[in-house]
Amino acid sequence: MLKIAIVGATGIVGQQAIVNLTNHPWFKITNLAASQRSAGKTYQNALKDGNGSSRWWCPEELPEEIANIMVEDASEFDPTCVDLIFSAMDAKIAKELEPKYAQTTPVISTASAFRYEADTPILIGGVNMDQVALLAHQQQKRGWQGFVAPKSNCTISGLTISLKPILDNFGLKQVIMTSLQAMSGAGRSPGLSAMDMTENVVPYIAGEEPKAETEPQKILGQLTSNTIIPADFKISATCTRVPVLDGHLVSTFVETEKPCTPEEVKAAMTSFGKEFTALNLPSSPANIIEVTDDPFRPQPRLDRERGGGMSVTVGRLRKDPLFTNGIKYVCLAHNTKLGAAKGAIQTAEYLVKYYLKWL
Repeated sequence: MLKIAIVGATGIVGQQAIVNLTNHPWFKITNLAASQRSAGKTYQNALKDGNGSSRWWCPEELPEEIANIMVEDASEFDPTCVDLIFSAMDAKIAKELEPKYAQTTPVISTASAFRYEADTPILIGGVNMDQVALLAHQQQKRGWQGFVAPKSNCTISGLTISLKPILDNFGLKQVIMTSLQAMSGAGRSPGLSAMDMTENVVPYIAGEEPKAETEPQKILGQLTSNTIIPADFKISATCTRVPVLDGHLVSTFVETEKPCTPEEVKAAMTSFGKEFTALNLPSSPANIIEVTDDPFRPQPRLDRERGGGMSVTVGRLRKDPLFTNGIKYVCLAHNTKLGAAKGAIQTAEYLVKYYLKWL
């Protein structure tokens, strides 16, 4: 079993990482780290707020073997005591600490700190695994024994997966997207109050639209010897917050380079990613994309847990009359599973087996 540390363990993504790593066949959580105010406490005590109530977010119970682990100060954590680090830190802190960890130890990150570095791929399972090769350049350039491999922004995980088979089969010219994002994506701090979200939609999420308009092109871009050439299409994004606990829904309009019918797009999506799922990684779903013909789906409550929270559900697939070659649809992805913790674990599984070759 490989020894795993979770840094940023008290946040929503850190908690999801704990749930999805408990009883993992390859990985064992041995260390938890967080901010200085949590350090020196058992994990269950570090989760308590000022009133003594637990801030455990997940519907699953806190695993007993995790509850009594002593939380360490992330700024003083020794990365050499584990084989692999899962970073669920805020971007500002990650920018400082992840390079320190990566000097000796691989870091799988859900933070945005390194996503836009030229020597760093943004990996999504089954979409751009060829870009893993860029990590060797990162290690050589920075003199690291480890590396930093970040996840994508949670909003665009499902969108980018849905775009990949369209790009491969019909080409992409432009994309217009509107996201309806779950409250869990805001985290606990600063988070959102019940009064903010009850009977309400917030039409702006700070910093979200620039990520949505740039990350997919890098993920879907072409790998060269030491960088990635972004894919040549543009995205116009509007990102909103809605009163849903988990699951980001994205309404998507696509102009393709080649003509295509909804039936052809459905076939491309349904068959997408079979080679990757055949690897049988512990966190991979049977189907990367599931397409529904029900006009009332996907819905977060009904569809976010498909494939253990790792499948993208696409529905309302139809022609768009405004574009010469226009397709429109709605896609749904679980933001704290596929879009964050469990997606990072899947990335780690692939890297451990096929890049590090530890298994």
